[in-house]
Amino acid sequence: MTRDQPIDVSILVVSFNTRELTCAAIASALAETPSLTTEIIVVDNASTDGSAAAIGSAFPSVRLIALDRNVGFAAGNTLAAREARGRFLLLLNPDTLVLDRAVDRLYAFALARPEALIWGGRTLFADGRLNPASCWGRMTPWNLLCRATGLTGLFPRTTLFNGEALGGYRRDRECAVDIVSGCFLMIGRDTWDRLGGFDPLFFMYGEEADLCLRARALGAHPAVTPDATIVHLGGASETARTGKMTRLLAAKASLIDRHFPPATRALGLALHALWPLSRLVVHTLRAAATGRPAHRAEAAAWREIWSRRAEWRRGYGVPSSPALTSGSFAGSLPRS
Repeated sequence: MTRDQPIDVSILVVSFNTRELTCAAIASALAETPSLTTEIIVVDNASTDGSAAAIGSAFPSVRLIALDRNVGFAAGNTLAAREARGRFLLLLNPDTLVLDRAVDRLYAFALARPEALIWGGRTLFADGRLNPASCWGRMTPWNLLCRATGLTGLFPRTTLFNGEALGGYRRDRECAVDIVSGCFLMIGRDTWDRLGGFDPLFFMYGEEADLCLRARALGAHPAVTPDATIVHLGGASETARTGKMTRLLAAKASLIDRHFPPATRALGLALHALWPLSRLVVHTLRAAATGRPAHRAEAAAWREIWSRRAEWRRGYGVPSSPALTSGSFAGSLPRS
């Protein structure tokens, strides 16, 4: 491929200590994308498992950016996007496998639904079961109340009580959604640039929600299709429960602070904090009643998460890598 050859899709992968998984993801993307002109750009976040060397050796056609520090998912994709030449950008997690020409199919969906501006597909677990985390609804005070009071857990398959996870939607039809998961997200290059890409405030978690909500505020209608299907294992680069939840809770607090109307912002943050506290109370009582090791471990995990509430209650602080910001967003969005 020459530098002047038009590229349909730039596939961006950000990896961190997922050597085998990242190599498998790249191999599947190459094998299952026969109809498009593509390029693959991998940003390795200072992995210590030999990821950069393995990727460079196995895939000489891949553009590899090996960093000497972990800048996170958002900033890593910003770096990759700067190098990308495609009309569309496809964000692909390293813990995924592309199935049955999924990138080709998602590209066709994007051309058929230009008003969406952001597109996603369907995700499965490794055993073929549906992984519903391919798309989300926005947080609302009602959604937060349902989660804090346990209604979401009692009625997970209803949109009424599990609206953020779109509990009533089986991902079996095309659907407009609020948020497309960053594990398999296609966006027009013009749209990415107009939005300024990901905000580096979101080191890990929440970056795609912020991007999609900013896009929706400016006229986008993100959509997903079941025709484009991948395997997404989820959480491969971060396995520690309390650390992951602390970052996730911080990201959600930042999303509430940024995207809730001023009149409901304080209520939203209060309900958000109530959820981990309610989980701590429930699991502590269960552990005391049963004495089972699994219940005691669950209670201990939520106790640590609650003890670290100063880290997440008010969200993320100043972006850790402000120099990686790709721009600000303003005006109406182009139609890709």
